[in-house]
Amino acid sequence: MEREGIKTLEELSKYSEKELLALHGVGPTVIPKLVAALKEKKLRFKK
Repeated sequence: MEREGIKTLEELSKYSEKELLALHGVGPTVIPKLVAALKEKKLRFKK
């Protein structure tokens, strides 16, 4: 994600789950962890 310039949860929320899964090094097991981190900040993935 860092290669894409994603450094904050706010930046992460501008992506959909599908877009993130297309990035190198991001697999399906990390998505629930990211969802939980976003939820803590009252954020969510782009639809």
